[in-house]
Amino acid sequence: MEKRDVIKQYNLPVEVKFCKKCTISNQRPRITFDADGVCSACNYATYKREHVDWKQRDRELSDLCDRYRKSNGDYDVIVPCSGGKDGGFVAHQLKYRYGMNPLTVTWAPLKATEIGRRNLDAFIAAGFDNVLGTPNGKTTRRLTNLALRYLGDPFQPFIYGQTNFPLHMAVKYNVPLIMYGENGEVEYGGDNKNAFRPDREIQDHDKHYFSGLPPEFWTEHGISAADLKPFMAPPHEQIVRNRTTIHFLGYYKFWDPQENFYYCTEHTGFTPNTERSEGTYSKYASLDDRIDGYHYYLGFIKFGIGRTTSDASHEIRDGKIAREEGVALVKRYDGEFPRKYFSEFLEYCSITEQEFNEVVDSWRSPHLWEQVGSDWKLKHTVWEQG
Repeated sequence: MEKRDVIKQYNLPVEVKFCKKCTISNQRPRITFDADGVCSACNYATYKREHVDWKQRDRELSDLCDRYRKSNGDYDVIVPCSGGKDGGFVAHQLKYRYGMNPLTVTWAPLKATEIGRRNLDAFIAAGFDNVLGTPNGKTTRRLTNLALRYLGDPFQPFIYGQTNFPLHMAVKYNVPLIMYGENGEVEYGGDNKNAFRPDREIQDHDKHYFSGLPPEFWTEHGISAADLKPFMAPPHEQIVRNRTTIHFLGYYKFWDPQENFYYCTEHTGFTPNTERSEGTYSKYASLDDRIDGYHYYLGFIKFGIGRTTSDASHEIRDGKIAREEGVALVKRYDGEFPRKYFSEFLEYCSITEQEFNEVVDSWRSPHLWEQVGSDWKLKHTVWEQG
């Protein structure tokens, strides 16, 4: 299989450096480091902890809700939510604290887990209207196969739908306001363009989530425009006519994933898994899809950054764990192969294990990886560089 130029495709620095405060490296796309070797996500965490007036932000949220709240019983805010801890926190806060009437919208997982479905059902039963978008299964599988082979990320079709379905529902129900949880670019490290504002420009969705691919890529590989339509955004003129605006609750409230977990176990019936997720140490994040472990694993291959690195970095910034503990967790769990659903994954993607391994190896950049015998080894690790 053709070797991929990861550095060029993602504009990565050749020299690998690790943040002095957390466990993230400069290989995360769009992240920046300051002169002291501290990543943009850590600097943002310091800013929001030390400089944000959260009482003022709460007043701003109240004013926003007042502007968009409807008095006729219609929905007044769209909340993307899978039934997990984060979307559940957003929806419950907006409805029961701020008096909004949210329509929660869910883009169906590629292959749902039992616990993910139970959590969505429990969330709906806790008092929420929900629309589930389930696309053509045959098309979804074909898109997943192409995304794995050409992008090194089987989750890209899901990301398309997850991002664009709320826009479709906003237009359909004439609801201008969409409220997400956190701005991942600033919370996890990335483009800081929207770090100090509550909203995001629609076009930034494309830049951050769609790997720079035009729709023509998919049609050139045999996906018809009709089959592709549910995954794409509504026509731009419809978005503008609806005055659609995307806001982040994480701008208005201190965003803490672990506290969201505690909140939703109390208010929305959320339950964690009985075992930790493969590739990390947590039991309560990204539980919905049997495929998402391969999204994280391929991210580890392409960037040397696995699921544990992201989880530990955020918990270090939140003051939940010390950096030393985070480094130890990364050493123990990062890059663990997601074996539990592997046979289902191969069948879903219509590939063999050999083909999968060829895809994986095609994304191993020589600035990150070296082969030692029959094994591959990262050249740079956070526990060796400190």
